This record gives sequence, C-alpha cells and structure tokens, in this order.
Amino acid sequence: MPTTFLPSGGFFDPEKLQKQISELDQQVNNPNLWDNPENARAVLQKKSGLEKTLGELVAMESEYKNLRDLYEIAPDDADVLNAIEALGQTAHRAKFITLFREPADGNGAFLFIQAGAGGTEAQDWAQMMSRMYARWAERHGFKIDVIEEHEGDTAGIKNITYQISGERAYGWLKNEIGVHRLVRISPFNANGKRQTSFASVDVWPDIDDTIEIEINDKDLRIDTYRSSGAGGQHVNKTDSAVRITHIPTNTVVTCQNERSQIQNREMAMKMLRSKLYELELQKRAEAEDAAKAAQKKIEWGSQIRNYVLYPYQLVKDVRTGVEKTDSAAVLDGDLDDFMLASLQQG
Repeated sequence: MPTTFLPSGGFFDPEKLQKQISELDQQVNNPNLWDNPENARAVLQKKSGLEKTLGELVAMESEYKNLRDLYEIAPDDADVLNAIEALGQTAHRAKFITLFREPADGNGAFLFIQAGAGGTEAQDWAQMMSRMYARWAERHGFKIDVIEEHEGDTAGIKNITYQISGERAYGWLKNEIGVHRLVRISPFNANGKRQTSFASVDVWPDIDDTIEIEINDKDLRIDTYRSSGAGGQHVNKTDSAVRITHIPTNTVVTCQNERSQIQNREMAMKMLRSKLYELELQKRAEAEDAAKAAQKKIEWGSQIRNYVLYPYQLVKDVRTGVEKTDSAAVLDGDLDDFMLASLQQG
C-alpha cells in the first residue's frame, strides 16, 4: 500500500484547502465584512464547507494509516481487506467533496421529473426515472419524500416532485437538470417496435434560513383545490392542496401530500423560496456566462443523457461522453460517475 492517502494536488489537496481557509479567515476578520450581509453569509458558509471538507479528508488519511499498519501485520485478514475496500469507495465519493463550491451545494434538494410528449411511453419512462433517483438517494443515505405526484393516464406518472434531504444532495444533483432520452422496445406495443421517450428533470436547492429570499405577499396568488390520489384512495375530501403562483416571475409550486392545508401551504412556500433562489442563481449565471446558462434550460431535443436498452445496452452522457454498458445498474441508481464527470467539467 502507498505511504500516503492524500497526495498533493488533484482531488485530495489538504494544503490547498488550508490555504483557501486561511484566505477566508482574513475576510471573516475584516470588520467591514458585514457591510454586505449577503456576501458575509456566503463567505462564512464557504469557509464552513471547506473546513468540513478538510476534516473529512484528514480523517480518511488517519483511517488509511491505521489500515496500512494492520495490512502489514495481517495482509490476508478478511476484515482488513474489507475495510480497505470500503475506504476506497469512500475515497471515490470524496472526489465530489472538493467540487462543491456554490453556497447552496451543501443543501438538500427538490427534484422534479416531468414526462415528455408521448403519453403512456413517456409516463412510464418518467416513473422509471423516479425510481432511479429514489434508489440513488437511498444509496447515499438521503431521506426522500414525495411532495406531489400525478399518475399517468394508464401507466407511469405525468410528474413527481421529491424532497431529498441530506448534506450536499443539491451539489450532487444540480447538473442532472435537462432532458433524458430512452430508447427501448416498447412494452406497450404488441408489435414490439422500438420506441424513443423523453422526460425532463429540474432541480433546485432546499434552502435554509442562512439564505434570505424576500417574497412580498402582494406578489402571490394562492389557490386551494382537492387532492387527488391513486384509484380514489387517500383522497382528502376537503380543498387541502395548495398552489402558489409568484406573479412577477410566473413561478408556480404545488403541494398536496401533507395532511392539512396549513402544512401544504408551508411546504409550498418552502419550495417557492427555493425556486426563486435558483432563478436568482440563473440570472447571475446569465450575466457571467450566457453560454453556460443556456445549458441549464430544459428544452425538448436538448437531452443531456441517452439511455439505450435496444438494440444494445448503453447509457451515455451527451455533455461529458461518460458511458456505461450496464444499463440495469444505472436505472437502479448507479449515477455517481455521470455526476462526477459533470462536476469536474463545470
């Protein structure tokens, strides 16, 4: 085994992280920092994230040294070998840590999946994607809740909104925004014809109180309606579902899965604050780099990833070129390599 786990440079560079923290410390100690509260919060949040990252990397280095010593004593011990393999997997995931640079990257996320045109085919694909992201979230130990779901006419779903709670969930998911294309033999066609289906993904951060978003009541239109459920089950007989429209931006959020209208309204407001924050980030991106901002727009025909199940098995990310032939594993939530490549590129 090598003598060190954290080589200088690349993903694992504690010296570089410490230098960045020291530079931020100088900003924090500046008495004029809070003249700009928004900037001050961003600086503090970034410093906190870097310190956490450094702590995690140093902890991995310590674990590696312990395992190296044990390996020299008992190179064939199954427990030691299993621990080394587990640490390797942890190191692979740690590659992402140093790529989370935006203030909201450490937050949870809202994930919205929308079936494209094509009726049952697209709605079935949207449901396959909803399971794929749910399995991905479970692999990472994230908590995932359905905020709202609309079932398809005969199969699948028209759309679904997940709340994914866990540290860095948004950082992981933010580059999944876009159109996802599926090619397969249709299970709904008696002639067994090949079918192409589309579904889109949108992601926005689950922002907390450290990120301030000002919303005026006069800018809101709040509607209530009766919740719907599968096959008539679990349908609330009162108008407990809530739809909130932010008039200046025409941003619409809905929630129907909580138990009361008050709870649905609170969740809808939380989603609205998060969406408006994401809109603000997009505006800034447009001002800095119009080309990069265009990549975030969800438009049919601008797919970010192709999932081919016939006549061969291949999942390929259009943006990065990363591809996998084990499509079953990808549909079961094996998405990390795609996400890492996109983060490295961005």
